[in-house]
Amino acid sequence: MKSRIFGLLAACFLLTPALSQAQEEHWNEGPIWECSSYRTAPGMFDTYIKWIRAHSEPINAEAKKQGLILDFKTFLKAPSDVNDYDVLFCTLYSSYGKALDYNKGDDDKFEAISAAHWATASEDKQTEMASPRLEMRKYLGTVHVREVTLKPIS
Repeated sequence: MKSRIFGLLAACFLLTPALSQAQEEHWNEGPIWECSSYRTAPGMFDTYIKWIRAHSEPINAEAKKQGLILDFKTFLKAPSDVNDYDVLFCTLYSSYGKALDYNKGDDDKFEAISAAHWATASEDKQTEMASPRLEMRKYLGTVHVREVTLKPIS
């Protein structure tokens, strides 16, 4: 059993340079998309989208204006089954570090944006005012993907 594990680890170490080399050959790395998927509750789609337009969009627009994020997008689709999403929110960050690592300065700026939008610095009050959205949808998950620019074949 140990020999299989060591063999698998050795194969992983041997493949890592090949993957790195393939990357350099095929594409240039770009920014990171953080995409969160949701399924709206029956009959709540329009209400949920109105809530997003009134609250999430202005906060994201200000975060983009202040350079905290590069961009944000909303994607809609017809779900393929009862467990599939119908709304996907994506936020563009310059790097995995910006998307995943805690930064006190950025966190303070996001808190100031939220406080201005909700007209209160109280996180408890903000949570209370934002809670209606929780009844309108079900969170399904978040993925992080790197945007790449494919290189032309020469």
